[in-house]
Amino acid sequence: QVQLVESGGGLVQAGGSLRLSCAASGSSFSINTMGWYRQAPGKEREVVAIITSGGATNYADSVKARFTISRDNAKNTVFLQMNSLRPEDTAVYYCSAVTRRHLLGNLVEVWGQGTLVTVSS
Repeated sequence: QVQLVESGGGLVQAGGSLRLSCAASGSSFSINTMGWYRQAPGKEREVVAIITSGGATNYADSVKARFTISRDNAKNTVFLQMNSLRPEDTAVYYCSAVTRRHLLGNLVEVWGQGTLVTVSS
């Protein structure tokens, strides 16, 4: 089973930067789309950015031009570079991966446990 482990969260002042990493480990036939999501207190989880296995990306309007998602397929790792951070970016950030468990298996979405990002004003 694939497991995801996020790292890189922390406390940063407004205008600063953080780089989040999410490494996938374990056995899988393939890893397809990967993405970053976030959940602020009292709010539902929302998509931040996604990236396909071929490198196509999509961003939420609130982070476009500030955040950049990338991946290293050889290392099964996805990154989120966050620049010009704002207090409203404060949330628990989760990564996800869509995988096939075996050759004839269906697609399954796997989630990490999250890393907290706090942006102070």
